[in-house]
Amino acid sequence: MEPMEIDPEKIPSSGEEKEGSKPIVLMLVGLPGSGKSTFCDEVMKLSSRPWARVCQDTANNGGKAGTKAQCLSVAAASLKDGKSVLIDRCNIDRDQRVDFLNLGDSQTEKHAVVLDLPPKLCISRSVKRTGHEGNLQGGRAAAVVNQMNSKKEHPKLSEGFYRITFCQDEKDVEQAIKLYGSFGSLDSLPSGCYGQKNSTAKTQQGILKFFKKVDPSGNPESEPTVGQKFRPDKISIENGPSLQTKENSHSSSDASERLKKGGNSTLVSASGAIDANDIPTLAFPSISTADFQFDLDKASSIIVETVEKFIRLIGKARLVLVDLSRGSKVLSIVKTKAAQKRIDPSKFFTFVGDITQLRSQGGLQCNVIANASNWRLKPGGGGVNSAIFNAGGSALATATKERAVSLSPGKSVTVPLPSSSPLFSREGVTHVIHVLGPNMNPMRPNCLKGDYNQGCKILREAYSSLFEAFISILRSNNSEGPFNAGEIQEVIPLKDDPRTKREATHEIEKNKKYKGSQDDLRLGDSSSTGLNKIKDEKTRISNTWASWAQALHIIAMHPQKHENVVLDLLDDVLVITDAYPKAQHHLLVLARADGLDTISDVRREHISLLKSMHSVGLKWAEKFLSENKSLLFRLGYHSVPSMRQLHLHVISQDFDSIHLKNKKHWNSFNTPFFLDSVDVIKELENVGTITLKDDKFLKMELRCHRCRSVHPNIPRLKSHISACQAQFPPDMLKNGHLVSAEGVAC
Repeated sequence: MEPMEIDPEKIPSSGEEKEGSKPIVLMLVGLPGSGKSTFCDEVMKLSSRPWARVCQDTANNGGKAGTKAQCLSVAAASLKDGKSVLIDRCNIDRDQRVDFLNLGDSQTEKHAVVLDLPPKLCISRSVKRTGHEGNLQGGRAAAVVNQMNSKKEHPKLSEGFYRITFCQDEKDVEQAIKLYGSFGSLDSLPSGCYGQKNSTAKTQQGILKFFKKVDPSGNPESEPTVGQKFRPDKISIENGPSLQTKENSHSSSDASERLKKGGNSTLVSASGAIDANDIPTLAFPSISTADFQFDLDKASSIIVETVEKFIRLIGKARLVLVDLSRGSKVLSIVKTKAAQKRIDPSKFFTFVGDITQLRSQGGLQCNVIANASNWRLKPGGGGVNSAIFNAGGSALATATKERAVSLSPGKSVTVPLPSSSPLFSREGVTHVIHVLGPNMNPMRPNCLKGDYNQGCKILREAYSSLFEAFISILRSNNSEGPFNAGEIQEVIPLKDDPRTKREATHEIEKNKKYKGSQDDLRLGDSSSTGLNKIKDEKTRISNTWASWAQALHIIAMHPQKHENVVLDLLDDVLVITDAYPKAQHHLLVLARADGLDTISDVRREHISLLKSMHSVGLKWAEKFLSENKSLLFRLGYHSVPSMRQLHLHVISQDFDSIHLKNKKHWNSFNTPFFLDSVDVIKELENVGTITLKDDKFLKMELRCHRCRSVHPNIPRLKSHISACQAQFPPDMLKNGHLVSAEGVAC
C-alpha cells in the first residue's frame, strides 16, 4: 500500500466550478470515540466544496435519532442538490456500508476514511465526553466500543470504493482533514488504498483492566490509590428515548441506543468485558401492570422479592426487566427497590427497549424472552403479547399451539423457537416463555375485582413459574450448547426455605452424578443390606427432586390438568412430546404409578406396566412410520434420568434437532447408558432387577450410532450422521432394538 503522506504542493486547490465535477460520498468508518463527527465538522469548516453531513444520531426531524433509511434519504436528497455527502456513522462492517455505496449515479465517487485508532483511545474519549448527540458516553459507551471492536471489518476497494484512506493515529487524521478540507468542487484525487498497515496487535484488553486505571477525574492513565476500589456500578447514565428503527446494531446511532436503553445494566465483570452471547439471559416484561392494571408498587415489590429469591439459583446468568417506555414508572420503582435490596446489578437490571429487538436495536443478547400472554395463548390484543407473536411469526404461533392451547393465571409454558422464526434468526432468541398473571381490569376476563391478596399470590406464582422455566432451560444445556452450563452454580439453599433446600440437595447430588452411591444403585445387589441402601437412597432422592424436575411427575399424577400437552391417556400410562426433543420425533411414555420415579424403582410386579409402556411406544412409532417409512425408532430408558417419574423414550434415529447440542445429549441415547426397553423387560423377567449403567458413558467420545466413527464435536457429528447410510452395529440389529416400517428389527 502507498503511504498516506501529503505534499502540501499537491493538495488540490479550489477553483471555478465547471461542468462534470463529480460529487463524493465520503463514508467515515470507525468506532465510537474515533472522531468521526469532529472530522466532518472540520472538513465542512475548511472546504469550499459544498458538503452535507449525514448523521444517524440526528437524522430524524428536530435533530433526533433516526434510522439508516432516513440517513439514505437525506444523503440522496443532498446529492440531488449538488452537494457531496459525509456519512457520519460507525459503518464497521460491509453490510452497514453497502446501501450507501449504491447512492448517486455512475459519476459519484465513493470514498472512505477509516479512523483506525486504538480502541483504548476511543474508550477514553467515550468515557470522558459529555453532551454527545447520541448520548453515547460514560461507562456503557466503553462496553459498546469493546463489543464493536470485535466485529469491525475494514473496507476494501472491491466493495465499490474509489478511494480508501486509513488513519492509524491522530496525525493521520489531521492530514486527512487537511486533504479533504482543501478539496474544491473541481478537484479530484487519485483512486486506491492509502495508509493501511498490517497490524498484528493483540485484541484490546478487557474493559475492567482499562477502567481500573480511571481515577475520579477521568484520567485513564492514573492507577487507583491504595485502598481505592473500582466500582463498575458507579458508572451510569440516564436512560434515553426509545429508538424505533429496524436496522442492525453497528451504526453510531444503534450504539448509542444500546447505551440509552441500558437502564442500570452493567456490562463489566470481574473478568473484563462481557460478551453477551456467552451469558444466558432472560428478558421479561412487567406482568399484569399494563392491560391488567395491577398496582405498580405492589407489582414492583413482588418482582424484586422473587428476583432476590431466584437470583442465587441462576449462577452467572442474567435477568432483565424490559419496558418500551423511557419514562417507565415500574422500571424506576424496581430499580430503586433492587438497589435497596443490594441485588447484584450484573445479574439483574432494567432495560429500556423493544423486547422483540433487544439484540438488533439494543445490543443486548437475550437467549430467552418472556411474553405477558393472554389465557388463550394466541396473538392479538396489544402490548407485549401482540409484539412478540408478530415478531415470532407463524413459527412461534405453531410451536405454541403444539405446546399448549390455554394458560391458567400464575402459570407459564416454555416454547422452544424453531429456527424459522425471525426471533431466532434475527435476535438469537431460542425460547419464549408465555406467562399469565392476575387481572385487575374489570373490562378483561377473570377480573379479581380488587382482591390483592389473591392477586399478589398469583403474581408471585407467575414470576416463580417464569424463573423456574428459565432455570430448567439453563440446566438442559451444558458447556457445548448455546448456554454455558459451567456458569450455573451449584444451588445455594435460601435461608428458611424448605423447598429450596430440597432443590439444593438434589441439584448438588445431580451435579456430582451420584458418585459414591452408584454401587448402591446397581440393583443386582440382592443382599438385604444392599436393598436397604437402595431403599434409603431412593427415598432420599424422591424427597429431594428439584421443582423443575417434578414436571413429569405432576403431569402423570394430574393429567386432567394438562390436557393441552397429553397426546394419549390410558389407565396406567400417558404420552407427551419431549419438551426438548433430540430428534424429529421424540415422545415420552409416562407411567402413572406414584412411587416409580426412575427405572431403578421397578420390580417383577411392574413387568406388566413396562410391557404396556412398550406397547404404547410401539403404537406411536408405527404411527410415525406410516407417515415416513424411512424412519427408524428406538425405545428405552436412561439409567439415571434427570427428571422424576418413570418414562420411556420413543425416539427416531435421525437425531435431527436443534436441541441436540452436546456430548451428554448424544451419549445418553447412544451408549450403554440408554437401556433398551426390550432388554429391560427381559432382565426383569429373568432376574427381577435392573442393572444400571454408570454415567461414565456420558463422557465417552462422540461416535456415529451407525458406523461408529469418532467425531470431535456435535456439529461435525450431525453433519456426518445426516449422510451416513452404514448398517447399524450387530448389537443393535437384534432383539428388536430398532423398529422399522416393517415392524421388525433392522
